[in-house]
Amino acid sequence: MKFKKFVFNPVDVNCYLLWDESKEAVLIDAAVLFPEEKEELKNFIAREGLQIKYHLNTHLHFDHIFGNPFIEESFGIKTSANDGDWQWAESITERVARFGLRYNEKIPQLGTILCDNDTITFGNGNTIKAIHVPGHSPGSLAYYVEKEKVLFSGDALFRGSIGRTDFPDSDYQTLVDSIRRKLFTLPDDTTVYPGHSESTTIGFEKQYNRYLM
Repeated sequence: MKFKKFVFNPVDVNCYLLWDESKEAVLIDAAVLFPEEKEELKNFIAREGLQIKYHLNTHLHFDHIFGNPFIEESFGIKTSANDGDWQWAESITERVARFGLRYNEKIPQLGTILCDNDTITFGNGNTIKAIHVPGHSPGSLAYYVEKEKVLFSGDALFRGSIGRTDFPDSDYQTLVDSIRRKLFTLPDDTTVYPGHSESTTIGFEKQYNRYLM
C-alpha cells in the first residue's frame, strides 16, 4: 500500500491518501479549504490515475471537514464517519467565525455511518478498521490498517500529546481511557499518523507520553 500526506488549511490538518496497484484509493480528512489546495489534491489524484472509493473523516470538527463538499462534488462519493459530532457540521459557519475564518458552504449529509470495529476494504485486500476513541469529540474514530501496521489517529493521539478536551462535548478522562483501552493494545511498532503534526509509534507513546503514563 502507498500513501501520501498533505497538509491543508490554516489549522494544518494532515490529509492522507492511501492506494495500491489497483489504483483504488481512500482519502482520510481531505480538509482542503483554498482553491490551490483543492487543485493540488485533485491534480495529484489525476496524475496517479486513482479512483477514490472512500472519503473518511476521523471526526467532524470544522478543520477536518472543510473539504467534504468538494470531495462529494468532485468524486461523487459521500463521506463516511461517525455521526456523534454532527452538530459541529451543522453549525460550521458559526464555529469557524469564532476562529476568525469564513466558511459559507453547507456540509453534505454523511453516507455510511461508521462505528467501533466497522471495516472497509479497498484495492487488493486492504482493510481499514474503525476504532471509536471518544474524548476529544464524541464521534472520534481512528483508522487502523493492520496489514501495514499503521494507525491514523485523528485528533485523539499525537506525538507526546493528546487531543484538546476543553470543548463542551469533550472529556479528558474519556479520551485517556479510550487511548489506553483501544490504541495501546495495538503492537508497539504500529506507526501513528495523527491529524496534525508528525508521526509517532504506539511504543513511543506508551513510554514517553506524559498524559498517558
